[in-house]
Amino acid sequence: MRFYADTWARVRGRLRADAGEAAYSSWLKPLTLVSIKGGIARMAVPTRFMRDWVIGNYKENILSLWRDEDEAILSVEIVVQPPRPKEAVKPHSSPHARRDEPAPREPMIKEPAPVSPTSAPARAASNGGAETAHPDFSAPLDSRQTFDNFVVGKPNEFAYAAARRAAEAPNVPFNPLFLYGSSGLGKTHLMQAIAWEIRARDPKRRVLYLSAEKFMYEFVRAVRTKDTMAFKDQFRSVDVLMIDDLHCIAGREMTQEEFFHTFNALVDQNRQVVISADKSPSDLDGVEERMRSRLGWGLVADIHPTTYELRLGILQARAERASVEIPGKVLEFLAHKITSNVRELEGALIRIAAHAELVGGPISLETTQAVLQDLLRSHDRKVTIDEIQKRVAEHFNVRLTDMHSARRARAVARPRQVAMYLAKQLTSRSLPEIGRKFGGRDHTTVMHAVRKIDELKLGDPSFAEDVELLRRMLEN
Repeated sequence: MRFYADTWARVRGRLRADAGEAAYSSWLKPLTLVSIKGGIARMAVPTRFMRDWVIGNYKENILSLWRDEDEAILSVEIVVQPPRPKEAVKPHSSPHARRDEPAPREPMIKEPAPVSPTSAPARAASNGGAETAHPDFSAPLDSRQTFDNFVVGKPNEFAYAAARRAAEAPNVPFNPLFLYGSSGLGKTHLMQAIAWEIRARDPKRRVLYLSAEKFMYEFVRAVRTKDTMAFKDQFRSVDVLMIDDLHCIAGREMTQEEFFHTFNALVDQNRQVVISADKSPSDLDGVEERMRSRLGWGLVADIHPTTYELRLGILQARAERASVEIPGKVLEFLAHKITSNVRELEGALIRIAAHAELVGGPISLETTQAVLQDLLRSHDRKVTIDEIQKRVAEHFNVRLTDMHSARRARAVARPRQVAMYLAKQLTSRSLPEIGRKFGGRDHTTVMHAVRKIDELKLGDPSFAEDVELLRRMLEN
């Protein structure tokens, strides 16, 4: 640990500069380095609430800073480690505090309730199947990442059903199970849910769950220490091998070679293999053709981008689990605005709840917009002129080519003017640029279209509603 003291000091200094003094003092200053082992930097905070906040908002940045200092660090883990009794400071224990001060109010975000004895994590722990099988290689599992806590919707129902089947079937139903989708859509959640369920159902089954980066790191270390036989024995003797983010070993020829042989050995023994990646097997760049072919042998299940209904359901479930009262209109606003991935969606929820907890006052749409202004700004949809032309053409039932043609019939000219108006309102393009996208028209033509649509909106409420509907459809 003494060796890493200087490195940790540099990481803290850069973290302080990146986060700012206020955020650093509130959330990051309590971080302490616990251990560095197996490429994992384990850090501690005093409360679960603080741990959830740091994981949701700073974990990726912390890992990036660690890796800048030491490439051997493959991941970071934030754990809860309460202060020792002699270091603990009770609220309102200042010598100047008045004795008749009211007791501090209960926090809006409560610490997670103890795991139910009937849940998969509890059953796995009580059966001794938590992390004992492979303490050096297997990554720790998050007790929240279970099937019970996974919100199912149209975009992920197939992947969820496949994961359930792989976890509950007494025999291997398909090999491998390959889950893929963009970052933050729930691949890791399903992977960990499978591990929890298998360990709970049959604690004797040896489950090894880790990231592809950790697999690569352990293999390189085995080669360096000339201990590859022990490495092979460890990985090829498990009952279930789960590799997260396989795309991370793209271009790593030796690691791919070893994984290929490990994969084949397990499949030949009818041992379950579960893999996740950001792309389907056939689309994995930097991966050998023979491996891509093998990966497509089993069941390939994709997780599509979330829909509005699914995002709203996730927010409602997360707020309910955290015992936070958040108005429905705020949840609907977040579900509309943050569409990229579930991690950012849940991170936004934690931020607004933490703001209400620390600053006081009710959670409202106005405070939500103020607290999340940086996040919302980054998620503002960038509408293109091509999108506007296509949507307007569909709405008015005209051909897309009419947007660029010289036809002046009102049935064509009016939709074209509406598209020019929306291009001026929703994009940052200049008038000449907009004109060029509409068949090389002059900027004065675009100005005339904007004035004309403004006039028609004032005189015709039905037309104004039509244009506003188009605007909302393009913005969402």
